[in-house]
Amino acid sequence: MPAVDISLLITADEFAKRYRAPNAVVVTTAADGRRVQFPASALQRFITHNGIAGRFRISFDERGKLLGVESLTNTAR
Repeated sequence: MPAVDISLLITADEFAKRYRAPNAVVVTTAADGRRVQFPASALQRFITHNGIAGRFRISFDERGKLLGVESLTNTAR
């Protein structure tokens, strides 16, 4: 299963303004330089009153379909 590691820092206000739409996507650069795009809804369980901050591993299947997101830091829940 392919996976990429990313770091995110998104304030609660920014998330509410940019990523609350049902079809919203997050576009970022992985630690290895690859461009990564995935549904913002995959981050829902990591949102705190401060937003989202930390390192995450995004897992995809061989066809590029999102399988899951896991936190790699202790600051995200």
